[in-house]
Amino acid sequence: MSSRAPVTLRELAAPELLASVDDLDLVARWVVEGFMHGQHRSPYVGFSVDFAAHREYIPGDDLRHLNWKLFARHDRLYIKQYDAETNVDLHLVVDISGSMTVGEGASSKLRYASLLAASLTHLAAHQRDAVGLTLFADHIVEHHHARGSLDHRLSLLSSLARVRPHPRADSVRALHEAAELLPRRGLVVLISDLYHEPAELLAALDHFRHFGHDLLVLQVLSPLERRMPADGAVKLRDAETGEVVETLAHEIREGYTRAVDAWLAELGRGCGARGIDHRQFTTDEPLDRALADYCLKRSQLF
Repeated sequence: MSSRAPVTLRELAAPELLASVDDLDLVARWVVEGFMHGQHRSPYVGFSVDFAAHREYIPGDDLRHLNWKLFARHDRLYIKQYDAETNVDLHLVVDISGSMTVGEGASSKLRYASLLAASLTHLAAHQRDAVGLTLFADHIVEHHHARGSLDHRLSLLSSLARVRPHPRADSVRALHEAAELLPRRGLVVLISDLYHEPAELLAALDHFRHFGHDLLVLQVLSPLERRMPADGAVKLRDAETGEVVETLAHEIREGYTRAVDAWLAELGRGCGARGIDHRQFTTDEPLDRALADYCLKRSQLF
């Protein structure tokens, strides 16, 4: 008999495993169902008026939602669960520019961003939220208004999975264009590596805020972009210009790390000053943390 430990839900959400499956819809469902099953407390409970179902009490649950009649009959504690009382328009704004193709094949930043956007689309369906999608690079590549139908969600997933050119994005003009396409207030989730000048990027985020949107910025980087390898020769290629630089890791590690940390700190301060949630991820991190961040941000709207 094998003594191997059972696979955990977190291991099932590991990007290296998910990247090996071609069906984006299947993977997104897998991630969301695992995430929802793994929650000790539902991120949806407490924002509603319509009764949906019961589940057994877990220590830490809100005692106001206990069903005492069921306790009297069964001598067990049950919690009332509810549907979301207020729907949110979720607008996914996803960067598909050349820099997002960095990574090893199916483990690229673009694949990670697509999996994340697809998972948020399915999670929004569970919350009965309408979902829209904007794909951008140096211009708006594709735009879908927020809707809640199944056919619409399948169309969004098809757009995320479609193979297309990935042009260079050397300005934030496309983000300003995206803001103009979203005049109705909602929750905007920007998924990008954020390779823009911080001041220009923050001005674009202000454009979304001008329309009253709440923002969640999910910054996706590859492990190499975030952390320079320990030693040895490295060849760095600009995914958008094709320019190649060869160097030794130990010669640039300190300066590289300092520059990246300063860049991320500037973005963090700018977002924080504007009340924008900014989260950083590398493509080797499981997706469930990003889903939890989304649920937290959504819950703060009520």
